[in-house]
Amino acid sequence: MDCISIKEARYINGYRVWLKFNTNETGEVDLRDLIFSHRAAEPLRNPVEFAKFHLDSWPTLAWDCGYDLDPESLYARATDKQAIEAQSA
Repeated sequence: MDCISIKEARYINGYRVWLKFNTNETGEVDLRDLIFSHRAAEPLRNPVEFAKFHLDSWPTLAWDCGYDLDPESLYARATDKQAIEAQSA
């Protein structure tokens, strides 16, 4: 299998996002801890701004302010598995 990538992302509420990966696994992640612990994410502390994410060309969950989150870490949060587990399955 190729690297983990995000096929689809939907805003739920607050700092929660539903994700579908190229493994066809899905899950929800709460990103509040990351948004409030990284200075680069400061513009996203407003849930209205947080909800304006998109998938960039990698595809990575990204925002116009330049903040992004890699698919592998989101996969681990959403599935409680490491990306390497998905690749060997």
